[in-house]
Amino acid sequence: MKSGYKLLWTANAIKELSDTFSYLETNFSFKELNQLANKIENISELISKNPNIFPISKKNNVHRVVILKYNTMYYKVENENIIILSFFSNRQSPSKRKL
Repeated sequence: MKSGYKLLWTANAIKELSDTFSYLETNFSFKELNQLANKIENISELISKNPNIFPISKKNNVHRVVILKYNTMYYKVENENIIILSFFSNRQSPSKRKL
């Protein structure tokens, strides 16, 4: 098993993450914001060590990992890189998901 994959965030994933943090800052406490940040950090470490730990779609080779219950992160593995494609808010319609 390889380790130390580099995580790269697409512009879309960064925007979705930023929107999520803005929403939490406005509507929730620092506790929820911090909880999400810690979960993202833990998941990022897991997938950098073992990118195949989460389910993969056979249709488009994209992995899916639920971050808490309100967000899902989608990523793909390319060589020694993990490309974060989307940080999707599960409160939205699935038709808005950009992969």
